[in-house]
Amino acid sequence: MRLYSDAELAEILDQDIFRLISEAADELSVECYVVGGYVRDLFLERPSKDIDVVVVGSGIEVAKRLKRKLGHGAHLSVFKNFGTAQVKIAPSNLPSRGRLEGALEVEFVGARKESYSHDSRKPHVEDGTLEDDQNRRDFTINAMAICLNRARYGELVDPFNGLYDLEDGIIRTPLDPDITFSDDPLRMMRCVRFAAQLNFFIDDETFEALERNRDRIKIVSGERIADELNKMMMTDKPSKGLYDLYRCGLLALLIPELTDLDIVETRNGRAHKNNFYHTLEVVDNVAKSERAGERESEGAPDEEHEDYRLWLRWAALLHDIGKPKSKRWEPRAGWTFHNHNYIGAKMIPGIFRRMKLPMDAKMKYVQKLVDLHMRPIVIADEEVTDSAVRRLINDAGEDIDDLMTLCEADITSKNEVRKARFLDNFRMVREKLEALKEKDYRRLLQPVVSGNEIMEMFHLQPSREVGILKQYLKDAVLDNRVPNEREPLIALLREKAHSMGLQEG
Repeated sequence: MRLYSDAELAEILDQDIFRLISEAADELSVECYVVGGYVRDLFLERPSKDIDVVVVGSGIEVAKRLKRKLGHGAHLSVFKNFGTAQVKIAPSNLPSRGRLEGALEVEFVGARKESYSHDSRKPHVEDGTLEDDQNRRDFTINAMAICLNRARYGELVDPFNGLYDLEDGIIRTPLDPDITFSDDPLRMMRCVRFAAQLNFFIDDETFEALERNRDRIKIVSGERIADELNKMMMTDKPSKGLYDLYRCGLLALLIPELTDLDIVETRNGRAHKNNFYHTLEVVDNVAKSERAGERESEGAPDEEHEDYRLWLRWAALLHDIGKPKSKRWEPRAGWTFHNHNYIGAKMIPGIFRRMKLPMDAKMKYVQKLVDLHMRPIVIADEEVTDSAVRRLINDAGEDIDDLMTLCEADITSKNEVRKARFLDNFRMVREKLEALKEKDYRRLLQPVVSGNEIMEMFHLQPSREVGILKQYLKDAVLDNRVPNEREPLIALLREKAHSMGLQEG
């Protein structure tokens, strides 16, 4: 973080976009301030391309005046019902860039004060002063404003000492946190998310208000909650936000399947591990491995890769949710969780549906990784055979590398010898996977004799018998009992068909 004087702020904001906004506001004789996240990130020296501007008057009129000054390189959208306007600016339209990168979005709103009814997040809004507008902000670090009018250009207005909270790394509400969270319960999620993103601590009084008001989250839409959760999941250390949600009681309301993991039972002096804290460690391990991968590739991940990273982390978060339902005590073996991967995979669609997460290929991807996450561990715990690796790559397909990342992250044993043995065996599994990939594993693992050919040979319609014969040939190839070549496969097919009483035509 870096502190700036008003004169230094004026120098930093000496860029075309802010000077043009200043001119537009002065021409209309209204007060104008840049506020919120842009100001916060300026002091934190973080890049930002979204600019929020508060006008003591009509924000829409200032936006229209700015659009005229920018000409064809800008697009204006007006939302009269909300009293807001947005100006999108192409990168080439502003020669002076400074800390701004890429296309810009400038959001204009008139200063306002708000009041809420108990059963809705939608506020009653009326025109207000800058003070009113800062009072309604969620956190002190988001309530700072910098004046853009020429007479006071660069002057910081910080009535709640947000700058000190930035220095101290504290998330705190400007006014009474009980009112702040009760009025708009989504702010509780934002509170935890900002603490996770910035690696800040939540002020004690603010945290206690989270606990008191947690039930208010029920009036917030699943989509808004999911959006905040996804942002938490994409932080460098997701466990921080997840643990804060757990401590204040929100996680039990949102994903009770996770809090159900926080139990340790002991019988005959034998206890199982706490699977909740294990899960947090696994999610952090996945995030850590992704950062290491980015350093190796020496580039920022693109949007598609960002999406993949998110759902891999969700798979890590949910990989053990089947354990409470599968837990059994066996006198010889101790505590067991047989088939917890299968049970957990069955639970994924219900969780995604309830939380308004996408019910598409992303959900199926998470479900698949949860279902398969024990397979590489079983292979690594035994002799790493070609047959086992072939079957694994056949079932995981293009997601095999993600599955291996998840499974390596799942090794959280405090027994360093056991952990080292697992990781060494995982290295062997990866080496065999790479060897198969180099040999075009799709062609190697898909028998060259098709279902249509089987039906022609034995005069069959699509039926259970055809499925049995196809699977028999595939198993033979996967187990490396025969090469994936036509002659040995046909011979094997005839032998199996004969044992089933089928006659070749």
